[in-house]
Amino acid sequence: MSRIVPCTLILVSLTAPLFAAPPSADTMKLWALEKDYWEYVKADNLQKYLTLWHADFLGWPYISPDPLRKDHITDWITAHTSKGESLKSYDLEPLITQVTGDVATTTYRVRLVWSGPAGAGQPATIRVIHTWVRNPGGTWQIISGMSAPTNAEGH
Repeated sequence: MSRIVPCTLILVSLTAPLFAAPPSADTMKLWALEKDYWEYVKADNLQKYLTLWHADFLGWPYISPDPLRKDHITDWITAHTSKGESLKSYDLEPLITQVTGDVATTTYRVRLVWSGPAGAGQPATIRVIHTWVRNPGGTWQIISGMSAPTNAEGH
């Protein structure tokens, strides 16, 4: 009898993920938009990048000492491209997504490498949180966000 309980606990813990709910259509759409975000950065397509941002955006990117509005949201990209750098690669690590009606939050880490005239730069990892709002037409746009570099442990 004493062996049955531990074996049952192990079996339950291994099979629980099989019964987890699949991501919602909204969640899948939001992660597709987050991927688009980084593809636009990689392609230096600022026009497409700007379509992701709501007109009333307010956020605080880690590269800025102050919160910014939409009119400065591409500053961090042009800071790289003005030095001849481009985004060489990125890897998204989705963490938690929460959708509540027409408001959603995505959280993730992104590992990226910029390359420039001298070759590939140092890899960096940043933490990102975006708050998305669904517009009356059904499209999602980022209305708020914040980013921060990770610590030595990558958190």
